[in-house]
Amino acid sequence: MSQNIRNFCIIAHIDHGKSTLADRMLEITWTVHKLDHSQMLDRMDIEQERWITIKLTPARMQWKWVELNLIDTPWHVDFQYEVSRSLAAVEWVILLVDASQWVQAQTLSTLYMAIEQWLEIIPVLNKIDLPAANPERVAHELENLIGIDRNDIIKISGKTWLNVDKVLDAIIEKIPAPDDFKIDNPKKFSTSWKFVSDRSRALIFDSVYDKYRWVVIYVKTVDWQFKAWDKIRLVHSENIIEITEVWYFTPDYTKDNFLKAWQIGYIVTWQKSVRDAKIWDTIVKIESSELRIDNEKLRSYIIPWFKKVKPFVYAWVYHIDTEDFDKLRDWFERLTLNDSAVEYEYENSIALWHGFRCWFLGTLHMDIIKERISREHDVETIFTIPNVVYLVKLKILTLEKVKHGANIVELIKTWMYKYIPGFENLELDLWDIEKYNEELKSWIIVRSWADMPDPGFIDEILEPCAEVEIVWPQEYAWNIMDLVKEYRWEMKGMEYIDDTRVLWKYIMPLWEIIIDFYDRLKSSTKGYATMNYEFKTYLMAELWRLDIFINWDKVEAFSMIVHKDKAYYTWRDIVEKLKELIPKHLFPIPLQAWIWSKIIARETISALKKDVLAKCYGWDVSRKRKLLDKQKEWKKKLKQMWKVSVPNDIFIKMVTR
Repeated sequence: MSQNIRNFCIIAHIDHGKSTLADRMLEITWTVHKLDHSQMLDRMDIEQERWITIKLTPARMQWKWVELNLIDTPWHVDFQYEVSRSLAAVEWVILLVDASQWVQAQTLSTLYMAIEQWLEIIPVLNKIDLPAANPERVAHELENLIGIDRNDIIKISGKTWLNVDKVLDAIIEKIPAPDDFKIDNPKKFSTSWKFVSDRSRALIFDSVYDKYRWVVIYVKTVDWQFKAWDKIRLVHSENIIEITEVWYFTPDYTKDNFLKAWQIGYIVTWQKSVRDAKIWDTIVKIESSELRIDNEKLRSYIIPWFKKVKPFVYAWVYHIDTEDFDKLRDWFERLTLNDSAVEYEYENSIALWHGFRCWFLGTLHMDIIKERISREHDVETIFTIPNVVYLVKLKILTLEKVKHGANIVELIKTWMYKYIPGFENLELDLWDIEKYNEELKSWIIVRSWADMPDPGFIDEILEPCAEVEIVWPQEYAWNIMDLVKEYRWEMKGMEYIDDTRVLWKYIMPLWEIIIDFYDRLKSSTKGYATMNYEFKTYLMAELWRLDIFINWDKVEAFSMIVHKDKAYYTWRDIVEKLKELIPKHLFPIPLQAWIWSKIIARETISALKKDVLAKCYGWDVSRKRKLLDKQKEWKKKLKQMWKVSVPNDIFIKMVTR
């Protein structure tokens, strides 16, 4: 059966022609009629306008009596979660490179992810019809980077349809069938080398919420088959669900009778929340009489590569119009049903009133969410300075969450314990709490600066760090070196891609690069450098909490964690910048920067002055004094009653260096 099925996705950098090639494949296989517009698989308006893929989209095609399942995949590092799920659901990838450019840093990162999962690579050069194309030079690069024979590289033009059919032929002729791939790579489908499944199994690689069908789970079947009214068991969440409908993608929804082994499709469950069918879980078919399966046997069915996404970047989100709070809350509830990489919770700020604290995969992910809120609900919002999540080891264990053991439960549920030294290779569940209570009870997760304990409680702080890969022409080497000196960095390696370009690897704190590092990198190299970053681990750092008080009220949206070496310059810059940006009021406004509980900087915004003596020309001095005293008392009461108005654009301006 599997001899006639191939599952693949396309790896490519932005503007290298991935969506165009996918469109040509859909057309040449007669899956869709000739398209009037490009990017058939990019369904969202924002995807069409920005020319980027945000959400993975599957599509089934037929070519020479072989079923081809394509998963259209995002490219940007902020959507690596989507990429990793796509790679887990396929056996082969097409490496697509623009013949008029060169291999980009983010393409290399995704390529390494594919190689780690033992996927077969089909190298393809696109846009060979362009006058600036240099396929021989790019082919030489690919040969050096991944060790392939340049004669195996397929040269195409997605725009003119040139050799697109040869790519489809290569998928069928050069790539082994899924059964053969499973024999060669058993660890991708089971935790045991000798495992033989006696049940239908499938991997959940995505789930969405449909207003008519409720929860719909995207699956890749590995063993046997699934059909309507089968009962299934989710291994990790232990939920029992009954399948009501089975469909596949063309890319529109198309109903089917069953999903057989190695096919990609989706299952309608009639569940009300995607939390009942978590991404990366394994589903197993059970009999109606089976209510319970032994845990050890159930775990033997697990399809590896189960991972939970960890959003390390967060920001506060506030609505501008006070009447939009309910609309914003409803939108976030619906968003988390379709995007499991977004998390949120309610937040209350003295300066900005009610809002939400939200976690994202990166700054582009955050920017996309902000634009979707504006488009889909017509709600204008304020997104504060993005930040990251920290791990803190306590030396005084008197916090309430530590006394009740809530910190250990949170560490295990979120998998954050893996970043604690000594726990990297352990697989813990909630029933392991008592066993590791002594080792874990002193560790807490700090998701907000407001939750950071006082310095007397802290033994050490771990911050998230990323591996940054930068590819640039050699003539800009000094510009790059001058730039990274402004950040806390550690050199990890250097590699020459060819005679003119270099790949450098750094370890840098994640917070150092999520703000404006990419923009500054592009500016310093006139746009020629490309960058990719990937979260690696948590490392110890000497960090201080910096709080900003405006008119004696702490504004948490301006608070931040800073390294001790940068603290002096940071607080001085912040208060001086705020003094320029915040408009004057009818009373003086004190601006203070605190490190822990110590004031280290202060500026005062002077009050707007009104000449109350203008009408007192020639009057008695006692009358003038009475008016001045009355004004003084009024300003004193005003200062106590009024709140300082912080303009919406200040938060954006504070991000820039």
